[in-house]
Amino acid sequence: MNQTKSALAPQKPLSTERRDIWWLEPALVAIGFGLFIIYATWRAFENNFYEIGPYLSPFYSPKIVLDWWKFSPALLILWVPAGFRATCYYYRKAYYRAYFLSPPACGVGGINALGLSQGKKYCGESTFPLVIQNIHRYMLYLAIAVLGFLWYDAILACIWQNQLRIGVGSIIFIANCLFLSAYTFGCHVFRHLVGGKLDCFSCSQTAKTQFSLWEAVTKFNEHHMFWAWVSLFSVAITDFYVRLIASHSISDLTLIGPPL
Repeated sequence: MNQTKSALAPQKPLSTERRDIWWLEPALVAIGFGLFIIYATWRAFENNFYEIGPYLSPFYSPKIVLDWWKFSPALLILWVPAGFRATCYYYRKAYYRAYFLSPPACGVGGINALGLSQGKKYCGESTFPLVIQNIHRYMLYLAIAVLGFLWYDAILACIWQNQLRIGVGSIIFIANCLFLSAYTFGCHVFRHLVGGKLDCFSCSQTAKTQFSLWEAVTKFNEHHMFWAWVSLFSVAITDFYVRLIASHSISDLTLIGPPL
C-alpha cells in the first residue's frame, strides 16, 4: 500500500496539503488584535478627552483618582479586561494561532509549544509561562465587577441635569454594555460555575434552577467568538465616540431631554 503524508499531521512549520486560503483567518485576527492594542495603548496614555457631561469612557471606568498616582487612571483599570480577554479560552486559540503559529490552522504545521524548541516536550498549560492562563476564573470575577461599573455609567449616560436625556451616546453606551454582558456571561468558566460542575441536573430544585441558568449561558457560549469580537470593538467605538465629543470634534445628538 502506498503511504501518503497526512494533512492532519504536518511535520514542518506551515507545511500542509490544504489548498484553501487557511492563512486568512489568523491574518485577520492578528490585524484586528493589533489595531485594538495600538488604539487602546494610545488612549490609555493620552490621559485626556475621556469624560464629558454624563459620558465616561469605558477605558477609564471606574474613575479612580489617587493623589500619589501620577499616570493615566486608565492604567489602573485596563489590566482587568485585558487580563480577562488574554486568558479567555477563545482568545487563547485565536492569538496562539495568529501570533505564535501554534498551529496557525487545522492541518497546518506550527511552531511547537508556542515557540519552544522542537526538542522540548509540550506540557500544555501546566508549566510556566502558560500556567498563568489558569487565572482566568479570577479575572472573570474582576471583569464582572468592572462590568457593573459600566452598566452604572450607561444609566448615568441617560441622565443629565437631573432629567432623563437620551442621546446617540446613551444608545452607544447601552449597546456596549449589552455586548459586553453577552461576552462575559457566555464565558466558558461562568458556564461551568452556574451548572457545568453538576453531575445531576434533576436531583433537586436547586440543581434544576442551575440547569436553567446553564442553558441560558450556553446560548451565549455557543456564539462566544462573535460576542468576543463585537464587544472588543464596541468598547473601542464607545471610547472613540466619547473622545470625539470631549474634544468638541462633533456634538452629541439629543433625542430626548435637554441638550448636552
